[in-house]
Amino acid sequence: MRPHRKTGPPNPMSIKANDVDLFHSASNKALMQLLGQIDEMFDNYANEKTNMIEAAGIEELCSDLKMRADDVRMLMLAWKMKGKRLGLITQDEWRRGMKDLEATSLEKLVKALPGLEREVRRPLIFKDFYAFAFQYNLTEELQKTLDIYSVCVLLKIVLRSQFRPQVDSFIQFLQIQKEYMVLTLDQWMEFYRFCNEISFPELDKYDEKLAWPLLIDSFVEWLRQNNN
Repeated sequence: MRPHRKTGPPNPMSIKANDVDLFHSASNKALMQLLGQIDEMFDNYANEKTNMIEAAGIEELCSDLKMRADDVRMLMLAWKMKGKRLGLITQDEWRRGMKDLEATSLEKLVKALPGLEREVRRPLIFKDFYAFAFQYNLTEELQKTLDIYSVCVLLKIVLRSQFRPQVDSFIQFLQIQKEYMVLTLDQWMEFYRFCNEISFPELDKYDEKLAWPLLIDSFVEWLRQNNN
């Protein structure tokens, strides 16, 4: 049997430094492997010339995920990636989203979607997602408002599953009124507050003296006239 070599007491500083080096080495290796798998997914959908996932790639991704392009989960993915431009996904955005979801393959991405949806549905997080949905659809530089048609489409995708009567009534109101051609982010957010704070269709807690936008005042007035 080979005799054990006698050694002096371990050097704490040496062990600590070696452990840190090994940890960083293993972590960097694991991270590079993870990013390699994520990048391989990205390359399946990206345009080689622009190195971005464009409309055709997004359409293919939707097909592979077996969902429509207007599925709210696609918007949730864009939120997770912190997407900046509607209809485009950069490699950095893809990496960010897939890394957070721990999705290194299409199969893992499919399995991660229910968890993503549960995350977004949490009230505080959903408010951020709801704001993102509006801003993500501002496609022009310096654009601050969305046209009524786009607002109505977006409300159906983002909010209708939670507040169907309110959303359906608001869309009807927006489509027949003539005063507002576009909505601002503030108006968009205040409608979400209305859905959360005001009983519907009773409206008994609504007070015009409080700081509601004129748009919401007009909506409530229209509702009351139609209910009488």
